[in-house]
Amino acid sequence: MNETLFHDLQQMDQLLQQTKDYSAAFLSGIDSLPVDVAKGNLTPLSLPKQGIGASQALSTFKKRYEPLLAGNAGSRYWGFVTGGATPAAIAGDWLTSVYDMNAANKDGASFYIEGETIALLRQLFGLPDAYTGVFTSGATMSNFSGLAIARQWLGNRHGIDVAQEGVAALPAIKILSCTPHSSTVKSMAMLGIGRNALVKIPSLPDRESVDITALTAYLEAHKNESLIFVAAAGTVNTVDFDDLQSLAVLKQQYGFYLHVDAAFGGFAACHSDYRHLLQGWEAADSITIDAHKWLNVPYDSAMIFTRHPTLQMAAFRNVGASYLPDPDEFFVYSNYTPENSRRLRALPAWHTLMAYGANGYADIVENNVRLTKKLGALIEDSDTFRLLAPVNLCVACFTLNAVAEELPAAIKQFLQSMNESGKVVVTPTVYQGIPGIRAALVNWRTTEEDVDIVWEEMSQLIAVI
Repeated sequence: MNETLFHDLQQMDQLLQQTKDYSAAFLSGIDSLPVDVAKGNLTPLSLPKQGIGASQALSTFKKRYEPLLAGNAGSRYWGFVTGGATPAAIAGDWLTSVYDMNAANKDGASFYIEGETIALLRQLFGLPDAYTGVFTSGATMSNFSGLAIARQWLGNRHGIDVAQEGVAALPAIKILSCTPHSSTVKSMAMLGIGRNALVKIPSLPDRESVDITALTAYLEAHKNESLIFVAAAGTVNTVDFDDLQSLAVLKQQYGFYLHVDAAFGGFAACHSDYRHLLQGWEAADSITIDAHKWLNVPYDSAMIFTRHPTLQMAAFRNVGASYLPDPDEFFVYSNYTPENSRRLRALPAWHTLMAYGANGYADIVENNVRLTKKLGALIEDSDTFRLLAPVNLCVACFTLNAVAEELPAAIKQFLQSMNESGKVVVTPTVYQGIPGIRAALVNWRTTEEDVDIVWEEMSQLIAVI
């Protein structure tokens, strides 16, 4: 064994303690760090011929990269929809690295951990036991998986095994949606379906929710076609929900495949005040939920739930090598996901679910929604900002009170100043043709003081623009 490697093994306890101390110091000061990523211009390192050892590598890392680290997992990162990591999830993630399991085989602990975690999540979301679930890397691969299952379903309707014959054997595919997330369109490209297969159904007036009347008319006009509908359960701009109950009725009538993208909106099911938004999602064929959003576990982590495990295995079964077990006789998770090698993503989720329970997640949702509505009220009462849409859950979508032709440049300048201040990160958007700004609050750390800090910063910056 390499001498340096052997020495590090003997000093593993001290190394973990050193890493723990550094991690604790970082986490204790995360809310004082600049929220946006710091800019840097580093000279590339050369690979050492003789390694410097783990302890010295950590010291070198701190010296080299610590000035560039930011509080992206802290309480005022409101860009995109990004949660943090609960203490229990961090502990579970550390153990995930320690155990270093490929979460695939039925005979190992990883199989039971993932299965149990999926069962806990079904209980958290109130999903029927009829849904099987597996972990993926994020909402993109979860939507990819859901659409891969849908593609296999579509092939079966035409007597074609798409996984075997390829998508070219199918007639033209149509995927209907009103306000699809970009990851859905990306998945269509990766699956060979193509971005142009998307059929946009109109929304309700001043909403991002599908117009059920318009959808019904389209379905009636295409009765003889096998169609896929991707529903939004929490849009990124306004956290709007498609009418899932009406979609369930239409699904029964017209027989389309229903995939629900509930990447973060699915967590509305955790709280009694918002659970009704998801009524009807139990009729879905597949559901995307992203764990590194509102579950607040470390990257990367998401789940795909489905009622069609047979179609799922047909899409993802790993065959063609003599050393692989027969998928029909021996369960391995790699036959149900795009990845063969899989980190044990379920373990951080298991830890945080057990540590904080259903009530803990109801509290996180309630707190984030309350604070987002506070921000929305401040914007609504302001002379310099205005809401573009009501605050439904955890996203405030707003813009500046500026002359229309000056608005794009004003927003660009405002966002640059905001994000460079280091106090907060928010992101640009366009809502119903109007340039705007969105702030998404899904971090368990966020407090009323954070909203006050951000509002003060917003008020000061807008005054000088």
